[in-house]
Amino acid sequence: MDMGIAGRLALVMGSSQGLGLASAQALAREGARVILTGRDAARLEAACATIRATGGTVEARVVDFADAAQVATLLEGLADTAIDILVTNGGGPPPGPIADVAPEVWQAQFDRMVTVPLRIVQAVLPGMRARGWGRIVNIVSSGVVQPIPNLGISNTLRMGLIGWAKTLATEVAADGVTVNSVVPGRIHTTRVDQLDAAAAGRTGKTVEEVAAASRATIPMRRYGHPDEFAAAVCFLSSAVASYMTGSMMRVDGGMIRSC
Repeated sequence: MDMGIAGRLALVMGSSQGLGLASAQALAREGARVILTGRDAARLEAACATIRATGGTVEARVVDFADAAQVATLLEGLADTAIDILVTNGGGPPPGPIADVAPEVWQAQFDRMVTVPLRIVQAVLPGMRARGWGRIVNIVSSGVVQPIPNLGISNTLRMGLIGWAKTLATEVAADGVTVNSVVPGRIHTTRVDQLDAAAAGRTGKTVEEVAAASRATIPMRRYGHPDEFAAAVCFLSSAVASYMTGSMMRVDGGMIRSC
C-alpha cells in the first residue's frame, strides 16, 4: 500500500533510540524526509546512519527537552520549517509511589512531558493548517487506558496529553490536520528492560523472572517488536489514514483488558 507520504517532512521527538527511532525508520522507508531529535549527539548520528543505510533522507537536531534554552533554540529553528508530520515522544518519568511525589518533581516532569510537546505542536501547527495537510501522532502509554502500578507520574501526565489531543483534534479536523495517539503495550525497548530491572530490585526476583511473569499476562505471550509499533505510527501519519482523528490505537498484543 502506498502511504502517500513520500517527500513529506516528519519531525520525530525522542528518536535516537527505542520507539521514536523505530517510528522514524518506518516513516523513512515510506519516503518521508525525517528529522531526528535527542540529547546525545553520537547516538543521534548512529541513528541517522541506520536510516541512510536504507536510502532514507534524514537529519538530526541535538536537543535536551529538559533544557528550556535548548527547546527555545529548536523552536526558533522550526519557525521556517514546513513540518508535515509530527510524532511526539519522550522518555518516561521515574517509577515509584505517587502519594509522596515532591511538587518540584511534578513541575519538572510536567514541563518535559506536557509543556514541551504542546509548544512544538504550536510551532508547526499553523503551517499544517495553512497547507491543508498535517499529521500529529502522540506516543503515549498503556497507562492512559489501564493505570500501571508504580508509574503514577506517567499515568497522570500522559492522561493529560490524551485530553489535549482529543480536544485539538476537533479544532483542526476541518483544516486537514489529524491528531491521534498510539498506545504501546510491552514493546521490547531499553525502557521496558529498565522497568523490569526496577521491578526485580523491588521484589527480589531475577530480571528474567519478572520478564517471564510480564509476558505471561499478554495474550500473545511475548513482548512486541518496535517495528510492530512503528507500523501503527506510520499508518496514522499517512495519507490513507485521512479520516481518522481524535483516536487512540493500541499496539499491545491484547494486554489491555478493557474493551
